[in-house]
Amino acid sequence: MDRLYLRKSLIAAGTGSLMLYVAFRLGERVIFLGMFDLGIHELGHLLFRPFGEVVSFVMGSGLQVLVPLGLAAYFWFWQHNRVASGWLMMWGATSMQDASVYIADAPYRALPLIGGTHDWWWLLRRWDRLDLAAEISHTVWVLGLVLGLVGLGLILVPLAKEAWDRLGRGPAISVSGPSTVREARKPQ
Repeated sequence: MDRLYLRKSLIAAGTGSLMLYVAFRLGERVIFLGMFDLGIHELGHLLFRPFGEVVSFVMGSGLQVLVPLGLAAYFWFWQHNRVASGWLMMWGATSMQDASVYIADAPYRALPLIGGTHDWWWLLRRWDRLDLAAEISHTVWVLGLVLGLVGLGLILVPLAKEAWDRLGRGPAISVSGPSTVREARKPQ
């Protein structure tokens, strides 16, 4: 593993961990990313307005989460860059945490809005399911946390494997051909 890759990995893991801490432990928006997410959220409403009100309201939070996940997929499948993919997954996780706060606020409408109607209040009231706001919010929060930890794992696992190898422990996982199968036990 070269030094540049190691440096990039450590920076990505450090900043990503800090983002996850701020979002999931402190329950705050990540500075800069939070405002960027808000812009993407509003763009989601604008881009999907031609598809109807329901789609427009859903795609505010939807696009906010899909942009970092789409970028993560691009870097994973086309660039084969697990560090960028992992970091972008952590960004997507913080976006999901942000969306979970917005969803939980639907029955109360206490969050300050930049204008218009509260998306999740409108959606859940339309379906007469405001009572599900807390449950939906919790599910989005948990899925976001899992996504963030998977993203962090994408960055840290190769570093841990490299450290393991350097300690002289040999490959952390070694599979070389078919394994030997024991003889079946005879019934007693």
